[in-house]
Amino acid sequence: MSDVSDWWSTDIIDMAPGQIRLRGHPIEDLIGAVSFPQMIWLMTRGEMPSEPEAKLFEAALVAAVDHGPQAPSIAAARMAVTCGLSLNGAMSSAVNMLDDVHGGAGEQAVDLYHRIEASSAEMGAVLDAWRAEHGRFIPGFGHRFHKPVDPRAPRLLALVDEARTHGTVSGKFAAVARSIEATLAAEKGKPVPMNIDGATAVIFAELGFPASLARGLFCLSRGVGILSHAYEQQQQGGRNKGPTPPEYRWTYTGPNPIED
Repeated sequence: MSDVSDWWSTDIIDMAPGQIRLRGHPIEDLIGAVSFPQMIWLMTRGEMPSEPEAKLFEAALVAAVDHGPQAPSIAAARMAVTCGLSLNGAMSSAVNMLDDVHGGAGEQAVDLYHRIEASSAEMGAVLDAWRAEHGRFIPGFGHRFHKPVDPRAPRLLALVDEARTHGTVSGKFAAVARSIEATLAAEKGKPVPMNIDGATAVIFAELGFPASLARGLFCLSRGVGILSHAYEQQQQGGRNKGPTPPEYRWTYTGPNPIED
């Protein structure tokens, strides 16, 4: 380190009085000229996407914005507001719940797709190896609520197919995901359709985003729903609301239970 200014080094932003450049672009040239998805791409990747790439990327972001109050992160945001938290507090509480089990499947699916694409082994063998390492669930496939089909996935895959015909993406990760879907259906003897995490993971992988960014991109997307629900709860009011109405009780399994 030659100077205090080297304590943090970044390729992202440069500033001087009256000047701001993001990835080398003057901010005034970006304002009003690029979309928010394009800006996310520029900031995370260091380059500007093509219009078709940005359009496909935007579709993935739009698809995952919300999944209702039963989603743990959304429920947390609404409960946080009833406990007196501000919108930023509610949003941070909710985003902190987007981890491996709730919110992490997209990152895991991108990783899995890359493993399969790079492997010469049979699909079943790769999936078995994944299960041995991560547990029995294959990320991005099956859904506890949307049966038989998650309505978001076919639409996203159709957009990937369209982008492939125009040369925007290769389509190889869409093919991998569809092969996983077919293999799981053969194993289970019933459809195990791709869900939103699997479909957005296809888009992120096709567009060249690394797996480690996929979870952050999901947080950006789901943050829209989190903000919306937190704000709605502010308008509705309510104080210290738990996950269930007060007349519903938990099941006590310890000694000396209270008799009804």
